[in-house]
Amino acid sequence: MQDRTRPEGADQTAPVGRARRSRLGLFLPYILLALVVAGWSAGWLWMRERAAAEIDGWIAREASAGRTWTCADRSLGGYPFRLELRCSAVTLDRADGRFRLGPSTAVAQIYQPRLVVFESAGPFHVEQGALTGDASWSALQGSFHGAADGFTRASLVVDNPDVTVKGAEPGPIAVAGRHLELHARPSPGRFDSDGAVDLSLRLNQAAVPQLDALTGTRDPVDLALDASLTQATVLRTGTVARELERWRQAGGNLDLTALSLAKGAQRVQAKGTLALDAAHRPAGQIDLRAAGVDVLVGSIVGQRFGSDRGALVGQLVGGLLGLAQRPNPDAPADATPLKALPPLRLVDGKVVFSGFPIPNVFVPALY
Repeated sequence: MQDRTRPEGADQTAPVGRARRSRLGLFLPYILLALVVAGWSAGWLWMRERAAAEIDGWIAREASAGRTWTCADRSLGGYPFRLELRCSAVTLDRADGRFRLGPSTAVAQIYQPRLVVFESAGPFHVEQGALTGDASWSALQGSFHGAADGFTRASLVVDNPDVTVKGAEPGPIAVAGRHLELHARPSPGRFDSDGAVDLSLRLNQAAVPQLDALTGTRDPVDLALDASLTQATVLRTGTVARELERWRQAGGNLDLTALSLAKGAQRVQAKGTLALDAAHRPAGQIDLRAAGVDVLVGSIVGQRFGSDRGALVGQLVGGLLGLAQRPNPDAPADATPLKALPPLRLVDGKVVFSGFPIPNVFVPALY
């Protein structure tokens, strides 16, 4: 029997409504995803424009202070999760010189904007007065962890660094190594009161011809330095003379917590404090411990007594101090115990060792 009370077409109406609801449920996730992507894209574009405005503002402020920065072929990308600044070259022109760095990239993640990672293919070139410096490397990467009141850590890692400086006295300087690391952080308990920053430097397997001539060996050098730089917060990007004078007037010191230098069987450890005197020369005292440096002592003494007599006296002094001992060839390089040396003092531009100024050695003014 047919139900005549049911509206005509009711059999077809219900399935159509259900089909429409099914289609809406099918496309709803895609619609929501499109809205999220559109919102994220708009937010990323806003952050990119804000970053570009901040960069332009900083460059303008630096230019008004006499420092002209240029980022050649600047591009700002990194969509969707980071901001990436690329420059085919970065240059800085100041009153005291010109600095140029090759292709470089700086990256910050959207979710961690205060961490900036920096890479550069190099090379680096500087012209400052009579000095000309060049540096190259196989890989260079740096990072900067910013904070509301400054920074929490800054690092630089370089593979196969090669640095040359021409125009220096008494002759050109050349340093090459296998690996270099430099780290900086605010000194716990001293950053707020003294503006102190802890520094850590490591240079492995370095070749330094000037040091080879002084020590009488061509063994590579391993250098480790831990230090604290007080009043570091007063330093800016001004000229070297201006920034060093600002630091000197603020009472800044370089506290050498631990300096270690190993060159074959020769080892030196040092600690002390350095500052700048009124004539802008490094001044202070360094306490030394060493092993196997009789040749170096002979070279220093030889400048005072003449080469032949100085070599003999140097060997005698080295023997008395226990500096000429050589470890067993099968023993590790650090087998010879370190002996305390007389302190090395920088006073009025002179280098005083064991109470005697080293002849013909003077500490020049840095600016």
